Order: sequence, then C-alpha cells, then structure tokens
Amino acid sequence: MTMTSKDISGIPGQRYVRVTNVVNEKYVEFEFAIEDPTINVELVLPFEHFKKFCETNRVKHLTPEQEAAVDYDKLKWHFGVPGFDENDL
Repeated sequence: MTMTSKDISGIPGQRYVRVTNVVNEKYVEFEFAIEDPTINVELVLPFEHFKKFCETNRVKHLTPEQEAAVDYDKLKWHFGVPGFDENDL
C-alpha cells in the first residue's frame, strides 16, 4: 500500500493548523488537528520545520470562523460543562 501525503500517518482526513504564537522570532507554536479542528495537539517547531511539516501534511490553516468554533469549544471544557451552549449564558 502506498501512502499519500494526506494519510502519511496512516490516518486519513484533512489536516489543520492554527498558529498560536511565535517565540523569539525562531519557533512557531501551533495546534494541529486531523479532520476535527476542535480535537488538536499543541506543537512547537522551528520555522523551517513548521513549513516542511505543513507541506508534508498538506494542511489548511483555520479560517476565523473555525478558530472561533475551536475557542468556543475550549470554553465549554474550561468550565467543565460538556454541552454548554450560548443559551446557558
């Protein structure tokens, strides 16, 4: 079986990144997700490695709307209430 860059890890699905910080103008802090942007891991890479990582995984950068959805989902978990929504405010 030959893997494409889309499923380089053996896990199919669209890859997403969201840059969260730049450290000392040398490192990129970012969130990486496969298929569901709300389920992500936080990573740190030097700029050149980040660029290669994005190319290899054919990532899409989150849109402002997707970023807002991720932030909203984090708020739900921050307050410890799964299922919390705007009607509860």
